[in-house]
Amino acid sequence: MNHLEESAVRNDFFFYILKAAEEGGRPVKIHVEIDEELEKKEVLIRSNVWDEEVERLLNRLKEEERVYFAGIEGEQRYIFQPQDIIYLYTVDKIVMAKTKEGTFQMKERLYELEEQLPPERFVRLSKSAVANLDELKQFEASFNGSLCVYFRTGDKEYVSRKYVNRIKEKIHWKGRG
Repeated sequence: MNHLEESAVRNDFFFYILKAAEEGGRPVKIHVEIDEELEKKEVLIRSNVWDEEVERLLNRLKEEERVYFAGIEGEQRYIFQPQDIIYLYTVDKIVMAKTKEGTFQMKERLYELEEQLPPERFVRLSKSAVANLDELKQFEASFNGSLCVYFRTGDKEYVSRKYVNRIKEKIHWKGRG
C-alpha cells in the first residue's frame, strides 16, 4: 500500500481512504470506530461481491505478526521462531534458549523475550525460566509447594510457588492441588 490519505476525523471515528498497491487496485475505505463498550475487537468487510480482493483482505487479517529470534552458538548466529523454543532460562545472568535445534545464547533479557512471545503459548515458570506450553510433558509436586515441570525432551525446570497459579490457569488445571 503506497498512499494513505486521511479524509476526516470526528470525535471517536476515523475515516481513511487507502489506495491498493496492486496495479488496478481500487481504493478501499477503512472505517475505524473506537467504542469503549466493546469487549472484543470486531472487523466487518463490506463488498458488493466476494472476489479476490475480499480474499486478500481476509488473509491479511488472519496473518499473525511473524516474530523471529536470533541466538548465538559459538561464532554462528541461528534464526528461529517462537514455536521452535522449548524454554528460555538464565544462567549467571545470561539468557539461553533451548530449542528443537540446540541451545543458544540470547542477547535480550528474559523479560524482553517473554514480551515478544505469544502469551497463550508461553508461561513464566520462575524468575529465571519461561516455557512453551506445547513442550510440557508432565508435572511433579515438590515438597515445598512448587512444581517440577518435565519437558518432552526430558529436561526439567522448577515452577516457583509465585507462578504455580498462573501455570494452572493457563493449562486449565482441574482437580486437587
